[in-house]
Amino acid sequence: MPLTSPVRTTGRLALGAMLLFAGTSHLTFARQEFSAQVPPWIPVDTDLVVLASGVAELTLGGALIAAPRRHRATVGWVVAAFFVAIFPGNISQLVTRTDAFGLDSDRARAVRLLFQPLLVLWALWSTGAWRSWRQRRASARVIQ
Repeated sequence: MPLTSPVRTTGRLALGAMLLFAGTSHLTFARQEFSAQVPPWIPVDTDLVVLASGVAELTLGGALIAAPRRHRATVGWVVAAFFVAIFPGNISQLVTRTDAFGLDSDRARAVRLLFQPLLVLWALWSTGAWRSWRQRRASARVIQ
């Protein structure tokens, strides 16, 4: 599959829309729910973390939707890194047994953890970031 295809484009736009929705909810109606995912060991005000991550999600969602083709792979890596960076919050929600977003059991919170790597893969696949990296690496080997 090429770096850009209708399926990849749909995936990228859907992920961008999801991040725009999540970012908006961070800043408005779900602020308290998102506070439950901020680990207690973070030495910053919980509400500030929620607001900052909401702004980051709005920015990343907009970048997924609007970035020119030549920048999409970079955006994909940044979005993937963001999903990795927020993973400790999901782990914290499990460890501290904090209910939020309907995750009211250890099993539900543990199952939610399984989806984070899928978001990382979705970001890398839908932007062509992983394939672009592999192609550059293969080209570098040929040149050597």
